[in-house]
Amino acid sequence: MRRSLLPSVSTALLAGLFNLTVQAAEPTVIQLSQTGCQFVEPEEQDQHYRPLTADDCQTINSQSGAARLAASQVLRLKAGDYVFRVTNANVPYELGFWLRGSGLGRVTLPSVSGGGLTEGVTKDYAISLKPGEYRYSCPLNPTPDYVLIVEG
Repeated sequence: MRRSLLPSVSTALLAGLFNLTVQAAEPTVIQLSQTGCQFVEPEEQDQHYRPLTADDCQTINSQSGAARLAASQVLRLKAGDYVFRVTNANVPYELGFWLRGSGLGRVTLPSVSGGGLTEGVTKDYAISLKPGEYRYSCPLNPTPDYVLIVEG
């Protein structure tokens, strides 16, 4: 019985044999804008808070954060490679970004974080997401812990 070798040969091996270039898929870019005490996209509107310090956000979120989070949109993505492109739209102090697993997933799922987002600055945070439940927020511009669900 004669069998073809082609199904068992990897794409990388074929590319090497035939001098082909194999392009990896580009990561999907997710754009997020931070304004005072919030990310705009999950809340679907800018609340127009104008904090001068992170403490101002603590006060604002103690009064409205739970209700805003309950009404926010859950971000749903497929497992894969992503770049979270985060912009400090108008906050007069340095911000950051933190994406991590939720619950036990905080230990088992990938995470990414960083700071340096001064007013008007945009930074990219690359991550390979696995299925599970995540939270994303800014600890420097205290925001609610928005929900991200990654499906297989």
